[in-house]
Amino acid sequence: MKRTPSQPVLVTGATGRIGRAVVDHLLDAGVPVRALTRRAEAAATLPAGVEVVTGDLTVPASLDEAARGAGAVFLLWTAPPATAEAVVERLAARTRRIVLLSSPHRTPHPFFQQPNPMAAFHAELERLVADTGVESTVVRPGMFASNAAAWWAPSLRAGDVVRWPYGAAETAPVDDRDVAAVAARTLYEDGHAGGDYVLTGAESLTQAAQVGVIGEVLGRPVRFEEMSPEEFRRETEGQAPGPVVDMLLSAWNAAVGGPAYVSSAVSDVLGVPPRSFRQWVADHAATFAPGSVPTP
Repeated sequence: MKRTPSQPVLVTGATGRIGRAVVDHLLDAGVPVRALTRRAEAAATLPAGVEVVTGDLTVPASLDEAARGAGAVFLLWTAPPATAEAVVERLAARTRRIVLLSSPHRTPHPFFQQPNPMAAFHAELERLVADTGVESTVVRPGMFASNAAAWWAPSLRAGDVVRWPYGAAETAPVDDRDVAAVAARTLYEDGHAGGDYVLTGAESLTQAAQVGVIGEVLGRPVRFEEMSPEEFRRETEGQAPGPVVDMLLSAWNAAVGGPAYVSSAVSDVLGVPPRSFRQWVADHAATFAPGSVPTP
């Protein structure tokens, strides 16, 4: 059941890719928004009408005034884990609903069951929220479609070949905009208490096929070239933490030979199908164009 709350919704990570989109969805629904930022000057990047408050997840006491009187909180963890317990306790004491952005670490699919330090932290964060007894919803996006921009756009801005490991690994990329829309809906709509939503796109595609879709949308002869895991480790050295690289390689290896996990959660919550990977590429085609400036 939809309703427009009179109390503001506190959005953490409000200037990031997901948080910023959550802000927009809430405003479109007529929901008052309170945006948490670490720097006051970040207010300039947010829409008019948003109440901007300064605070930092690493300083739990700084959240007291930010959360006071909030009807709900969107919690997107962007800090070291040490302060998680104190932050959750303070938020739960000042609001009636927490929507937590987590990961699909409980999903029984090989892709999501590889060793992953972030998944372990997400599990602890979920436990902390549940232990407070506050009304809560967990939103679990799978592989983001926008990873294509970070992973493959640099190669396609420079040429027509993408070199990458595990081209046969299948994922179901979810559009960031669908993730934000689901999170926003659960923040202001009744009926989502206890909800646990694994968000994916509607189609399982190999990584090579995803690169092929990019080429088709761009109208360019894009080619996928298989890279060994060892080559990938060497090329990403110094660019990504070793445990993250190991986690990705393990997950992709586990995703070879079977379809990706596909859920109906986006449709269930929003009442419309999730955006396709092809649509995401079409809407972000400029990201892959030669000479374009990378999106921050």
